[in-house]
Amino acid sequence: MPNVREVTIGLLRELGMTTVFGNPGSTELPMFRDFPADFRYVMGLQESVVLGMADGYAQGTKRAAIVNLHSSAGVGHALGNVFSAFKNQTPLVVTAGQQARSILPYEPFLFAERAAEFPRPFVKWSCEPARAEDVPAALHRAWLVAMEPPCGPTFVSIPIDDWDRDCEPFRMRTVHAIRAPDADAIAACGVALSKSKNPLIVVGAGVARDNAWDHVIALAERHNALVKVAPMSARCSFPEDHPLFAGFLTAGREAIVAALAPHDFVLALGGPMSLYHVEGHGPHVPAGCDVWLIGDNHVHAAWAPAGTAIVAQCDMAIELLLQGPPPTARPQHAPRQPLPPLDGAAMTDAYVLQQIAALRSPESIIVEEAPSSRGPMHDRLPIVRKDTFYTTASGGLGHGLPAAVGMAMARPNDKVIAVLGDGSAMYAIQGLHAAVQHKLPVSFVIIKNNRYEALHHFGQHFGMQELVGTKFPELDFCLLAQGHGLTARRATDAASLDEALRWSFAATGPTLVEAVVL
Repeated sequence: MPNVREVTIGLLRELGMTTVFGNPGSTELPMFRDFPADFRYVMGLQESVVLGMADGYAQGTKRAAIVNLHSSAGVGHALGNVFSAFKNQTPLVVTAGQQARSILPYEPFLFAERAAEFPRPFVKWSCEPARAEDVPAALHRAWLVAMEPPCGPTFVSIPIDDWDRDCEPFRMRTVHAIRAPDADAIAACGVALSKSKNPLIVVGAGVARDNAWDHVIALAERHNALVKVAPMSARCSFPEDHPLFAGFLTAGREAIVAALAPHDFVLALGGPMSLYHVEGHGPHVPAGCDVWLIGDNHVHAAWAPAGTAIVAQCDMAIELLLQGPPPTARPQHAPRQPLPPLDGAAMTDAYVLQQIAALRSPESIIVEEAPSSRGPMHDRLPIVRKDTFYTTASGGLGHGLPAAVGMAMARPNDKVIAVLGDGSAMYAIQGLHAAVQHKLPVSFVIIKNNRYEALHHFGQHFGMQELVGTKFPELDFCLLAQGHGLTARRATDAASLDEALRWSFAATGPTLVEAVVL
């Protein structure tokens, strides 16, 4: 009879999860006895980095990735990026080791107490199997739940002595989920859209997850509807050089209402529209504005403060909307005027982002975690191709650098550019090592302003003129890169910036550019 490890390896192979991301400890090692040659183990030097790499890989492959962590300590280190994966709706199967069942009554060293509860509420499902022979079934259920929309991470705790126990062969099951929208609800939405005088489409990350980029373009062009991006959207869902592109919504109640005010109909696709970062007051939508929301996440539908919600895949819903009644005649919109180019006399984050846009290939992939530079990025670094922009939906730091590594593994033929703030980069700097180990052509561009700029911005919001402990001019990212095995260059002015970016974007291995800004 085979053992649990052999049956599990066969299951993972059938599921296509032959790349394992992890940072193992003693309680995980038996999983890797006789590790098969067709599998790949990707080591991360810290567990949050492991989660971030797996997140980027899963988003790039559009399939659940498997993560292997060490008992409670490893899960605890990784929880910040488990939270990010949950908000990103990234399918992950997270496993963690547990001490041997025979000594669990004695609270042994490095055991996990109430292991299945620890990562909640930021996993969709979690368990510690009741018997060793239930491990393959638990992992298969975890995969099914992770891949079921809305996708997200799941968790399985596995005792150390389970792997060598006898186990009956396991047969995978197939689950067919109904994801089609309610036809009557879509028909009602289509009628309201066709009759509106000045419709607006708001796109969120779900448009990208549902591969509905082209669908949204067709819908916007059919109805001559302007398109804005939802607040804090973590993916690209509409070409930012399109004549109907109208910019980005701000994550504040009053700002959203003001942006929606000219429109009598709003269709929010693929994510929350009323997402707030600061306290606000007043209505959530303008008076007389008919709001409809379509996306695969029933939780978003439930907490939305206004509008009629339809839980459905965006691509399927838009296909039905495109078959709806023709629109009324509407005046043409004047396209947004580009900002005048910056001359580089001042080395600002806006100038760095402008030059990244000018020197990169439009097909290259931007993985971003530079929160205080998000506004200049919207202005100066347009995203014009589908599936070429990724950031964290959680707002937590430490996701972007390792996610870029995982993305490069998932899409080895594409150039990946990680645009990172200096503070963000330090949360996961160990991820550079994995990029070197696997010879990944990632360009890490660190926007170095020597401080937590986002905190200084919010300090002003709260009337605080001075913040403690938020400046760190001593950091040297070129030396940090070299310590991890990367080559790096520092840019302090326009000339050195262009030279460094051209060098990095042309490289076939990992490189780092430290762009020092005002």
